[in-house]
This record gives sequence, structure tokens and C-alpha cells, in this order.
Amino acid sequence: MTHTLQGKKIIGQFSEQFNRACFCVSLDSDALKHALSIELDSPELMTLVEERCPYLFSARPVFASDSQIERMVSVIRAIESVIALPAYRAHIFTNASEIVRHDPGGAKGVFFGYDFHLSNDGFGLIEINTNAGGAMFNAVMARVHQSCCLDPKSMALAKESAAALEKTFVDMFQSEWKLSAKETLLKTIAIVDTHPQQQYMYPEFLLFQQLFKRHGIQSVIVDPSDLEWRQGRLWFGDTLIDLVYNRLTDFMLETEACAALRAAYLANAVVLTPHPQAHALYADKYNLALFTDSKMLQELGVPFDVQEILLSNIPRTLIVTAINAEQLWKDRRHLFFKPRAGFGSRATYRGDKLTKRVWTEILAGDYVAQAIMAPGERISGSKEDPEMLKFDIRAYVYDGQLQWTAARLYQGQTTNFRTAGGGFSPVYTVPDTAIRADEHELLKSAADALVCCRLTCI
Repeated sequence: MTHTLQGKKIIGQFSEQFNRACFCVSLDSDALKHALSIELDSPELMTLVEERCPYLFSARPVFASDSQIERMVSVIRAIESVIALPAYRAHIFTNASEIVRHDPGGAKGVFFGYDFHLSNDGFGLIEINTNAGGAMFNAVMARVHQSCCLDPKSMALAKESAAALEKTFVDMFQSEWKLSAKETLLKTIAIVDTHPQQQYMYPEFLLFQQLFKRHGIQSVIVDPSDLEWRQGRLWFGDTLIDLVYNRLTDFMLETEACAALRAAYLANAVVLTPHPQAHALYADKYNLALFTDSKMLQELGVPFDVQEILLSNIPRTLIVTAINAEQLWKDRRHLFFKPRAGFGSRATYRGDKLTKRVWTEILAGDYVAQAIMAPGERISGSKEDPEMLKFDIRAYVYDGQLQWTAARLYQGQTTNFRTAGGGFSPVYTVPDTAIRADEHELLKSAADALVCCRLTCI
């Protein structure tokens, strides 16, 4: 057992060597612009992407070991197994709203995002999102990254996976339709968000629209207030909506703008994905406190091996209450504070940056306190003027299955897509070479590979 754990640490050091020393620029910017122009089918929209999202794509890939990816998968499977437990679901549904308890009709929820921090010194699931953005951007980007430090076989496998990714996305929406016991063909999808044309990710909505069109599915991009509930169906003008791809951050459809969508969902007249129940089961940040509470996991009947995975791979999380407020304030320098229903890193705070005013707001709101887990680091800039960017890794998941991993490079407190050199980046896996007891030998192999990288890719 000791030898295995030591080996895993060595492998982590191996991939981190690449992240800290490889200056390769693998993104073909001209090819990316060409691919996006073709996908968007409009020079004006390409200009919109460049103006609105100048730091959306990073030129450098991020490296992770096979072992680290496998660890992510084990965490995802462990969480899925807990969520499937009747005791867990009963716990979540106790005192839940009508819309949370409503049966979604078979739909699982598209594009769950499991966000991880990983480095040589740590590994942790930071949070789960049920309407994770960026998947289509990554599908386009993956096709235009060139060879970096990977051998030709590994690079070919990466490109092959990227080519199959868009079909995977379409199949996922078709699966949601079939799981909802719909016997007709899926004809119309509404991509719904508040003021969609103003959203940072609006160009991605357009990419999805083109993807659906290529597969014979009509789609519209609409604000929820543009939808109508009439004749027992959901409409956009004269267009009958079969399925709603939900990008809203009104997770429970509580605003007046969502009234028609809410009515259609509660009447089972439309397939909504992801849906409120999925958010309550997966993305409510109070769940992170449950997943890291050994006593609660035991009460729910979670198997011991699953408990071990969760407790070892999710930073300890506590619900902020008046009872523990004094202790949390004392420990704040080691904590990160997040709103229960937060998204996009909004209203999140590192404890060492807290003021008394903000602390008062946290106590008045629904917050969790999570042990700080340092993100990974990726070298950027040049050899003459290097700088380190932070990164997290987002695992896109459907029905418990890992579809794709993408890194997000940034500076600052949280991911922001405002950092020069930052943005989405593909994750390339470093194969786990034979684990040796001699750590020096393996690290020397990593160093040799990096020398090769500098000689051939700069």
C-alpha cells in the first residue's frame, strides 16, 4: 500500500514538471479563428467573439496524469452512488419546494461540471455545477491544438477524441428526449438564458444552434420571458418547443420571467435539461458539507469505501451558522466562503481577504465555508519573462460518465476569463509510466522529456 501511494505522488510530480517547465504554444490561432468563423457562419459573429471574449482560449495545454484523471472519475462515481441512495434523496427532498420534488420525467441533466483543483500537493473537488458552460468552445478548440510535448500516438488519440465530441453532445440531447419517454423525433430546442445576447457565453449559444442545425434539429435562443404557455404546450411565437436547454441561473424558476417555463415543466409538457431537481441533488453547495461529514454519510448508509473517497477528495466544507460563526472567523485564513446557490464565482471570498462588513453579509446569507485547496499552476509567458497562472480542471459529465476535461487558466481569486494568456485549455494526459520505487529515475525521465520539448517545440 505504501509503495502504491508513493507511486501516485511521483506520477503527480511527473505531470507537474510539464506544467511548470513546458513553454510550448500548441494553439493554432489562425486555425481557431477559421474554425469559429465556419461554425458561426458569420464574420460579424467572429468579431463579436474576439471583442467580447478576448481571453477565452489559452495557447498552452495543461497536463494531468492518467492517475489524476482516474481519481476524478472515482470521485464522480462515488457522488453518483450517494445521490442514487433513497436515504440521500429523501434527505434532500425533506422540506424542499414543489419544483425540486417534481419528477423531471427521466431527464438526467446535460453538462454537469465537476470542478477540481489538482497539484503535486493536493487534489480536491471544489464544486459541482449543473449548467456548466464552455463545452462547445472546447469542442472547437480541441480540433486546432497542435502537437506539444506528447508523442504522435498520444496526440492522435487526443484529436480523435475531439472529433467525436460533438456527436457525443448531440447524442446526449437525444438521450434526454428518449429518457423522457418521447416517441416522436426531437424537432425543436430552445436555448434559454436571461438576456442571452448580453451573456458572455452568447457565442457558445450560437455554436450550439449551428450544431443542432447540422443534425436536423431547429433551435432558438431566447429569454425565458419570450416563451408562452398555451394550449398545454410551450411556445416561442409559432414554434412549438420540445426541449429546453437550460442555461438559467434562476435554478428554481422563481422569477416572473420564468412563469411559462415553470408551468410547462410542472405539467410535463416540455423536457427541461438540466432541471431544478438536478440542481438540488448535485449543485446546492450545502451538499458539499454533507459529502464531507462522516457522521452524516454513515447515517445515510453510504458504504465505507465510498465515504473514504469523498472524505479524501473533497475539501472539508461547513454550513455557516450563528453557532459556528466565531470559530469560522478565527479560522478564516484557511477558508473559502461561497454562497449556497452561487455561480460563476460571484460573491465568493477568500477568508484572508474578508472585512468585517463582508463577514456580516456572509452571516446574513446562506453560505458555506470550504477549506482552501490550492489550484494547480501552469507556466506562461516566455522563458525570458515567465509567469505562473493558476488553473482548475472542469470535468464535463453526463449520466455519471466523464465526457471531456478542460482546464481554465487564470490569475486572481477565481476563474474569470479576464487574464491575458488565460482561458480554456485542453487537458492532455501524461501516461502513467511503470511505477518505480526509485523516485529519482522517474523524475529524471520527466526532465529528459522536458529537455526534448524545449528543443523541438519552441
